[in-house]
Amino acid sequence: MSEAAFRVGFVEGAMPDKWARTWRQRRRDPIELVPMGQAEQEAGIRGGELDMAFVRLPIDRAGLHCIPLYDEVAVAVAASDHYLAAAEEVVHADIAEDEVDWSAIPAKDAVAVVANGGGVAVMPMSLARLHHRKDAIYRPVTDLPPTTVGLAWLVDNDDPRAQIFIGIVRGRTERSSRQ
Repeated sequence: MSEAAFRVGFVEGAMPDKWARTWRQRRRDPIELVPMGQAEQEAGIRGGELDMAFVRLPIDRAGLHCIPLYDEVAVAVAASDHYLAAAEEVVHADIAEDEVDWSAIPAKDAVAVVANGGGVAVMPMSLARLHHRKDAIYRPVTDLPPTTVGLAWLVDNDDPRAQIFIGIVRGRTERSSRQ
């Protein structure tokens, strides 16, 4: 009987493929990548549906380990004929009056709305790139803090596969003594 797949969640914009590919090259047991919304990122781990997850910080760290991995630049997304199109980068004050909080809807929908003249959306660059359209532009917002993506898992997770996956994410070789 085979062991259940090692389930790794990831928020939209995070790209876990390179680490999953390394896992598959080194391991016989299966790995399953599970897409999830940012609103559900903690629930999947805490509920036991996921062994680990690539999350967008901040998260409630109570009962969770979390390794910050990389930062993402905040960008302003607007219609291609918006005045932002003339700029290389912007500061938040440049967009404050046009900014709409689109966090309650999927990033793809937010990009579609702003592309049609519905204000400006601020999001991590990975989401703007993922949902890029010809009728939309994005520009770095230089005075907003970056968004951090991290790898999180339950403190009580004693599955040895979690430590192996951490090693892969941290770039350890297959022969590393720190597995």
